[in-house]
Amino acid sequence: MNASRADRVWALALALLLAFPVLHATATSVAAGLDRQAWQDLLGAPQTLHALLLSLWTGIASSVLAIALSAWIMSRSFPLRWNPLVRLLGPMLAVPHAAFGIGLVFLLSPSGWLLRALSPWASGFTDPPPWTTTQDPWGLGLILVLVAKEVPFLLWAAAAHLQRADIAGRLTRERDLARTLGYSPAMAWWRVVWPQLWPRLTWPMLAVLAYSMTVVDVALVAGPAAPPTLAVQSWSWLRDADPATNRQGAAAAWLLAAALALVALLAWYLPRWRGWRVRQTSGRRGRSFAARSVATGAVAAVQALAALYVGVMLTLALGSVAGIWPFPALLPQAYTTAAWHSVWDSATTVGTTLSLALASACTALLWSVAWLETAPPAWDRWMRHVIYLPLVLPAVLWIVGMHAATVAWGLDARWSGLWLAHTLASVPYVLITLGPAYSGFDPRYRQVTASLGHGRIRFLVQVKWPQLRAALASALAVGFAVSVAQYLPTLFIGAGRFATVTTEAVTLAAGAQRSLTSAYAWLQWCLPVLAFGLAAWAGRPRRFRNRH
Repeated sequence: MNASRADRVWALALALLLAFPVLHATATSVAAGLDRQAWQDLLGAPQTLHALLLSLWTGIASSVLAIALSAWIMSRSFPLRWNPLVRLLGPMLAVPHAAFGIGLVFLLSPSGWLLRALSPWASGFTDPPPWTTTQDPWGLGLILVLVAKEVPFLLWAAAAHLQRADIAGRLTRERDLARTLGYSPAMAWWRVVWPQLWPRLTWPMLAVLAYSMTVVDVALVAGPAAPPTLAVQSWSWLRDADPATNRQGAAAAWLLAAALALVALLAWYLPRWRGWRVRQTSGRRGRSFAARSVATGAVAAVQALAALYVGVMLTLALGSVAGIWPFPALLPQAYTTAAWHSVWDSATTVGTTLSLALASACTALLWSVAWLETAPPAWDRWMRHVIYLPLVLPAVLWIVGMHAATVAWGLDARWSGLWLAHTLASVPYVLITLGPAYSGFDPRYRQVTASLGHGRIRFLVQVKWPQLRAALASALAVGFAVSVAQYLPTLFIGAGRFATVTTEAVTLAAGAQRSLTSAYAWLQWCLPVLAFGLAAWAGRPRRFRNRH
């Protein structure tokens, strides 16, 4: 059997190994939404329409704002200021959505740190005002959290392409050529670079839209509550003890999936609309309002985003050790480590988080490396549609199918079932991280190694993987962070028997234990930061001493 045929056999085995649980869970979720009575109950529920409109509003608004702001930043940072910007993305990506949402709620709440800081000379309040700053009925707090979290993700996805020397060099030359034709730097970006980059970001942008419309944990923390978004309402029905209510929750998940599919179809059709193409390819060289605004606001936007992240994490750090803290005092009157003692006493929670994250991240990385090494390009293009299903399907719908699959396989309420769910959630992100590095690897290294008489294993171990160690370490850290952030699979598939720092933080956010909530949210951030820090250390360039 030659190497090519052996690769195809391995690729087929890997495809079946991943496709079976993914497609089984998807098919099971389809069956869960075929109950006619459940649909009648859903459509007859008074809160359904309002909840659906909230999901559409918060999901579409946050996605459009995140995509526009990301493109806006890229237009003024590429290529000269792009690399310094990319180095700032790691710390922001390491902050889980739930931890960021909890910190933002504590920062912006009527008794939060921001109003305390402004109170002496701006507000003059002696008591917290009765303002609705987060969990507002319009979903503005939820939109703010989603935009702040999705912009770094989109910039990171763009960096995976723009950091490739061949793509960056070609786009830079074409942008410079457009400038010689009279276009301003910003207009050259919008007319030349962005239309070529947009198709490469299709999957990341679809993932942003799917997450924003169907998120549950962040919506529980920062979203509207009466009524909530349809994703939260569906999750509430799915956790009910009544089977009929469970089926109504599955129908709500499918209604959300249908709405997401319709929005995604419209978003896919928009760039292909003739009027849009004419606008994108028109020969106008003038500086539009968007072009003028980017010239002055892009750097400020990045600085404001970084400042927001710093403020959120400082709020969590201070809140985790705050004792007596009357309003409007800027700092607590007393400090205590009681919350951290409680975290320390719950070693099982931290151990479960670490074991799941390490196991699922390593499994996702091994599968992704094996797949990229063996799968033909045509197979990879088709398989991506299956791999990305957990990424683009509504989370509540995916969990319905995944839970039914684990029950059928005897894995529900077991660590192995959680490991499977976390791994399937991590694989798409690991593959997105690792794919550009693999596709950009120079194949001539393999030819040189073969000409020296060395086999494929030695080439991989001594040549290719050492050169890709930075990408491999980053992909492992991304898989680790994705696993740490999992909320719905841990609760639903684990049947409440396994607690992680994320489930504890989100659960405590609904209570009044601010210091304990801050401690768990801070820990939820520290674990991915540690993983990204170790990845940066492992992927640093080697330095050789000159012995002569």
